[in-house]
Amino acid sequence: MKHVLGAVCGAYCLLLAVPAMAETTLTIATVNNGDMIRMQGLTAEFTKKNPDITVKWVTLEENVLRQRVTTDIATKGGQFDVLTIGTYEVPIWAKKGWLVPLANLGADYDVADLLPKIRDAVSVDGKLYAAPFYGESSMIMYRTDLFEKVGLKMPEKPTWDFVIDAAKKLTDKSAGVYGICLRGKAGWGENMAFLSAMANSYGARWFDEKWEPQFNTPEWKATLTTYVNLMKDAGPPGASSNGFNENLALFNAGKCGMWIDATVAASFVTNPKDSKVADKVGFALAPNTGLGKNANWLWAWNLAIPAGSKKSEAAEKFIAWATSKDYTKLVASKDGWANVPPGTRTSLYQNAEYLKVAPFAKLTLASIDAADPNKPTVKPVPYVGVQYAAIPEFQGIGTQVGQQFSAALAGSMTVDAALNAAQTATEREMKRAGYIK
Repeated sequence: MKHVLGAVCGAYCLLLAVPAMAETTLTIATVNNGDMIRMQGLTAEFTKKNPDITVKWVTLEENVLRQRVTTDIATKGGQFDVLTIGTYEVPIWAKKGWLVPLANLGADYDVADLLPKIRDAVSVDGKLYAAPFYGESSMIMYRTDLFEKVGLKMPEKPTWDFVIDAAKKLTDKSAGVYGICLRGKAGWGENMAFLSAMANSYGARWFDEKWEPQFNTPEWKATLTTYVNLMKDAGPPGASSNGFNENLALFNAGKCGMWIDATVAASFVTNPKDSKVADKVGFALAPNTGLGKNANWLWAWNLAIPAGSKKSEAAEKFIAWATSKDYTKLVASKDGWANVPPGTRTSLYQNAEYLKVAPFAKLTLASIDAADPNKPTVKPVPYVGVQYAAIPEFQGIGTQVGQQFSAALAGSMTVDAALNAAQTATEREMKRAGYIK
């Protein structure tokens, strides 16, 4: 009996003597977009391989995410271990020393496979400061059945004149169908992402070469007047409250004849699980006015580590997993190739299985390639960025201007009043920041 007890005690004591595996909890801040929701659903696949790491998600609406993450990193709050941030923040924050360079993503990560335009957008001095989760430009998504019904054919390179005319013909308010859905919700990354890209195609720009704001120009007046009138004639009610997610829901419910927005939406509007019109969607380049610029932007949502994080090793492991080729294969095995995160890797656009099921793939790549952050406008500009100016002050300025333009869309302000208010507010901020005297 003593021998048995001794053996049991020996094994038990041995177990007690082994220190428990130290557990690291990563708090990840992300945006409430479909691809991120899917990533959360697959987190168990990561923790299975990394049992010493647990993941806690903080999922926020786009404008709120930006505000919370910016405040936290600027004040060194330390709330988050992994941040979801855009191509706007990465170079600015990296230069301020706020982000950890990603130097240990693993031997099989293949940084060279990242699309050059996206990789450049998240690198400073050749170092990667964030890993792209998905990349995007913008394009037209449209209802092929409604186009047939009114006898229209979408051109390969549509003009704004064509889009405006088509939107009016497609509108059937009695049936709850609106010719076009566009972002109206105020925010530098919401309505101003769309309106800045549209303005580029109209020959407008945020600033001239001397950093003087340009909202008092005919090009901006043409942009905002066209947008407000188009939405009044052919847009859904309450458009000034609609951002990416709201318009996605409208399009999928069959309420929009056309939608000009992020290329990443393509997999959702063609997925029968999400969309009532999945088999009736066509794609075209974002429109132009014949001046040489399409109304398309360049963006990526990326995962980054705030400087000073005490969990950077575990955080980088998670980032390497979520932005790897293997993660793409994982999504494909669960939800099909059409639903993998797009716009980040060259290899995806050479993958026959993906190209076979993603009718939007080639146009997504063409739209990303067509966007030029270094020459975003018709006239010369002193800033980098297609739908934003990559300066620290832009976040505040863009949000203010977005509020004025959303008010113009809602009808609580005239177009002229909104442009004047935008000009005055932007001039004031640029003087305060020392860009202009």
